[in-house]
Amino acid sequence: MKRRLAREIAVQSLYQMEMNEVTAEEAVDMLMEEARQQDNELGAHPAEAAKVNAFTRELVFGVIERKSAIDQMLQQYLTGWQVDRLSRVDRQVLRLACYEILFRDDVPPKAAINEAIELAKHFGTDESGKFVNGVLGKLISTIKQSNEESQLRVDE
Repeated sequence: MKRRLAREIAVQSLYQMEMNEVTAEEAVDMLMEEARQQDNELGAHPAEAAKVNAFTRELVFGVIERKSAIDQMLQQYLTGWQVDRLSRVDRQVLRLACYEILFRDDVPPKAAINEAIELAKHFGTDESGKFVNGVLGKLISTIKQSNEESQLRVDE
């Protein structure tokens, strides 16, 4: 639950940065402050919010640091779409998931995809979950294929 909350706050922070042109620090601070309130819109217990602060920041700053590489990677799997033409919610969910899949070792890819689908359903449209699943499914398939080919070369 704690990581889910961190991801929710991270997606909202990334969204705030794009919508309101605030810094990552400002966006995370604002949303963490909201989460610490007794009656917050996230439905989070204030003590839980304090526990996810560091992980939330790791996610947000990780996405921001690698945004260009993430967007280039995403573009390869967006058939008929451009990253900048996606809905803001779908774009942030996909960026977060790609960051976790490609740049973090502590999150199994399937878990990152499942979390992304749930975030897309929660924050996006009725079709967002399916769309995110399709894009990330293509990414994972390519990664698996690449890993298998690398293993074959090592075995030869």
